[in-house]
Amino acid sequence: MTCSLQVLGCSGGIAAGLRTTSFLLNENTLIDAGTGVGDLTLDQLRKIDHIFLTHSHLDHICSVGFLADSVGGSRKSPIKVYGIDATLSALKNHILNNIVWPDFTVIPSIEHPFLQLMPIDLGQTMEMGTYRITTLPVNHSIPAIGYAIESDSGVLVFSGDTGPHPDFWQAVNAYPNLKHLLIESSFTASEQALADLSGHYSSLGIAKDLENLSNQTTQVWISHLKPDGGNHIIQEILAASKHLPQKIRSLEANLVLSF
Repeated sequence: MTCSLQVLGCSGGIAAGLRTTSFLLNENTLIDAGTGVGDLTLDQLRKIDHIFLTHSHLDHICSVGFLADSVGGSRKSPIKVYGIDATLSALKNHILNNIVWPDFTVIPSIEHPFLQLMPIDLGQTMEMGTYRITTLPVNHSIPAIGYAIESDSGVLVFSGDTGPHPDFWQAVNAYPNLKHLLIESSFTASEQALADLSGHYSSLGIAKDLENLSNQTTQVWISHLKPDGGNHIIQEILAASKHLPQKIRSLEANLVLSF
């Protein structure tokens, strides 16, 4: 059985028509929960049973609390939120703290909350019925992970936020049937120092590291482009990667990727 991943948001910031990172997998699962979640209908929101978070930065988690508030009362079971310990601790202590937002992990009751936090480990694989999802090592400014999602017919990898990391590429190359690689780039070549400081890829950094990708037929999608400067970033990537066999495109909202 194939899987589908709808891009709800993939921008490194906000502006008209731009939404931050969030993907809808097979109608019932979110990969990150940025502002793009808000474009789903109420009926679509009610179908979401699982949220897999890459890390705790606000552009990736801001809709978790809104989602619980919008549909928690009409559900029979809590929405399960998966993440590494550092991510879930940040979400619990700094967002769901009854100051910034109600703590829906105990509301309306401890026995029947709207949200259930589900700790996961680096390298862990979870069987989710129609797909299998595995956490991948990445290199960001805070603890973070990427995800490999496997269906019966292919694999999609999402890096989340990351800079260069040899272990990531080793993990990616372990999937010979990799159909799609969604990987970020947030800065131009002239902003390399800022990319290094913040744990992101620059344009030339990702172009260089894509040489590590062993599967020549994988479709590469560049995400997390900044609203101001994103076109420059993708142009630099394309110019520096002309020698690579893979097709490279910028990721866009509303795309649906099958694998």
